[in-house]
Amino acid sequence: LAPSGAVLKLSAASPALLQHTGRALVFDRMEDYVAVADDPSMDVTPDDIIVVRGGGPVGYPGFPEIGNTPLPRKLLEQGITDMVRISDARMSGTGYGTCILHVSPESAVGGPLAYVRTGDRITLDTAARRLDVLISNEELEAREAADPIVRPAAERGWVKLYREHVMQANEGADLDFLVGSSGSEPGRHSH
Repeated sequence: LAPSGAVLKLSAASPALLQHTGRALVFDRMEDYVAVADDPSMDVTPDDIIVVRGGGPVGYPGFPEIGNTPLPRKLLEQGITDMVRISDARMSGTGYGTCILHVSPESAVGGPLAYVRTGDRITLDTAARRLDVLISNEELEAREAADPIVRPAAERGWVKLYREHVMQANEGADLDFLVGSSGSEPGRHSH
């Protein structure tokens, strides 16, 4: 799911979840997830894996800290304190739990996370440094062909400039036209 990488703060993760397989519950935006997270009838178990996409540098322009995905209230009321959560968003380093973030490439530019569906099985294997959706390459390709990604756009201004030039999280979410110019001699720019 993260061919160019992802981030997991091991010291904040639950050791029992570092090797885990579960059913994906997929949301296209953090707002979509938050809208149902407190619903007592939410179809969720502690073994499920919550996937929230659309929070990467292009998809949620500016790459804000929205990746701190709260647990569903239903599970909190059962005493559950952690579950695997996956997102192409970012969050503060003081966050908690087994949250895989900065999934790259992000869903908004056609990364594999864009094609995960609710009900798919996902495996997290931190020892092997793997995060996999358990579908065939043929199925993934069929989903890509049936539902191609339309990269979010803007007509003008900062959002347009940003979305056209921001790099992925694994590349620092920098603007491509600034790469190499930091720290150069005054008046000289390297490109």
